[in-house]
Amino acid sequence: MHTLRWGLIVALLWSPIIGAGTIQDRPSIRTNVDVVDVLCTVQDRRQRYINNLTRDDFEVYEDGVKQNIDFFHHEIGEKARPLSVLMLVDTSGSVKDKLHFEQKAASEFLRQTLAQNKDMAAIVQFDSDINLVQDFTFDIPLLEEALQEIRAGGATKLYDAVWVGVKDLLSEEVGRRVLVILSDGADTQSTIEADDAIQASQINDVVIYGIGVKSRRFDSDFGQLKKFSRATGGRFYNSKADLKRLRDAFSQISKEIKNQYSLGYVPSNKKRDGSFRSVEVRVKGRGLKLNHREGYYAPVSSS
Repeated sequence: MHTLRWGLIVALLWSPIIGAGTIQDRPSIRTNVDVVDVLCTVQDRRQRYINNLTRDDFEVYEDGVKQNIDFFHHEIGEKARPLSVLMLVDTSGSVKDKLHFEQKAASEFLRQTLAQNKDMAAIVQFDSDINLVQDFTFDIPLLEEALQEIRAGGATKLYDAVWVGVKDLLSEEVGRRVLVILSDGADTQSTIEADDAIQASQINDVVIYGIGVKSRRFDSDFGQLKKFSRATGGRFYNSKADLKRLRDAFSQISKEIKNQYSLGYVPSNKKRDGSFRSVEVRVKGRGLKLNHREGYYAPVSSS
């Protein structure tokens, strides 16, 4: 394996991202307009996804102030924006005996979720080190091969892995950015704080889905995985280290991703002060439940 994507982030953590894989070209779109993009899903009382809503069915509030929805898009089918999925696989000693379950279920998830020649994924394993097993690619067989190469051992740098994955990998991608974490949540060696990893995810519009995988012999901290998911608009699933539950969790994540609405607005608060802004989405209709991120960080003025 060879070193990839060195830089200030990796140098700061002294935790090299290493691995194999070729970054494939994809159109890059950048804008200077301060548009806040809020991904959300809507379910009824029976947890069925509602996918026939329009812009007029939604209201968005920032810090309690109603915003004008300037952009509306339903992320479904061929019209959905491309996905960039980064999968973080905990390979610490505490989940070693469950690794084969994770590999099998994760492989099925990628085939179920990624649209051919449109969506990309990358694989990172983390324990005492953070290793890039496969960089972003459209090639699903290559991703499956990378999953099978993962080996367990060492302590756990969960927060570092999230921070590096977001800052050094996902931040470079366009479209919808998704981070899937398979872990027991018990961090033992990170130099980055959990809140800093969450802030990096919010700044870079990353949605985190956590899947709890627990070994009976070790402690877990699913609370942190729930916190990551809740803050970024994702969800947490407890697999109970069971293959069927793990498959079900991945299936639910796939459904969630395929039933998202994208609500974009230019904030009425024009201050570029780097402050955190809370976001609330409301939808017309009784008994409907929304899931979206808690907020975002305003840009900072360059002057």
